[in-house]
Amino acid sequence: MKTTNPLQDTIQTTVARVSEYLTANKQATSWQLKVKFRLSSSVLYLALGQLFAQGKITLEADGINYLVTWGQKSTESVAPPSPFQEQM
Repeated sequence: MKTTNPLQDTIQTTVARVSEYLTANKQATSWQLKVKFRLSSSVLYLALGQLFAQGKITLEADGINYLVTWGQKSTESVAPPSPFQEQM
């Protein structure tokens, strides 16, 4: 008998709802998604993490929020060098 996990069910429902929304709108901030779907931060970020791991979205820091874009960017972003690395 399979035990259902209410949190996992909520995350999967959120993944589906956010995917549907972003497919239609292409872009939103994490705050917009949180307010629109009345989500806790934990559920939102776990759902965004799943979508990001699947390669369905890109995330870009936007102040204290993230800009969430449906699909992959065509150019690779390169992280700036760490200030703690030695410069050659």
